[in-house]
Amino acid sequence: MGSSSLAISPRKLRSDVYSYSYENDSNTPLVISVLASLIERTMTRNERITKNCTWTVLSTKDAKTRVFDCHEIPDMTIQSYLERIFRYTRAGPSVYVVAYVYIDRFCQANPGFRINTRNVHRLLITTIMVASKYVEDMNYRNSYFARVGGLRTKEFNKLEMDFLFLMGFKLHVNVSVFESYCCHLEREVSIGGGYHIEKTLRCAEEIKSRQCGEKRFNQIARIMM
Repeated sequence: MGSSSLAISPRKLRSDVYSYSYENDSNTPLVISVLASLIERTMTRNERITKNCTWTVLSTKDAKTRVFDCHEIPDMTIQSYLERIFRYTRAGPSVYVVAYVYIDRFCQANPGFRINTRNVHRLLITTIMVASKYVEDMNYRNSYFARVGGLRTKEFNKLEMDFLFLMGFKLHVNVSVFESYCCHLEREVSIGGGYHIEKTLRCAEEIKSRQCGEKRFNQIARIMM
């Protein structure tokens, strides 16, 4: 896949896992390159499938996914678009892994939907914003994400709502699911030596903490009832 396929040494990857900085001067997370490469490969595969398939009528549900189709294809690569999102939002690496979980769930829930050059940018900015709301404690407003993604706020709000309904609001990602998708990203894109995405230490602790908090809340609620 050309420049998107990166050969990264295990030493550098281990260094990123244990010393990734979330400060304003931090480098772009490696997971962005991994995710960009995987999505580009998926798009190439979908293009081949589309060329070999006969035209079929979309179901009502599949037709709703056309909301992600843009009128004019952005002149920006997946890698550049993800780097732009990171540069202006500083979303941590775990956000991109959770966004990938959401993309996979979205495609499974809507089998007629195929990622292509016309819908990929809108799908990415939407899933990343939703994932950021799930993972991060503090987030930018929808209007800010809209500007970063090159969309109008009203249009972006509709994309978020349509995405949530098409997903059936299935947003929860536990530690085991998170780990399995990290492994999938590593396995799919790895080139001799493998990837180790900046992943589990931060996100697993966040998810565990969230689950403990929910458990304590439920216990208190039962006591008060």
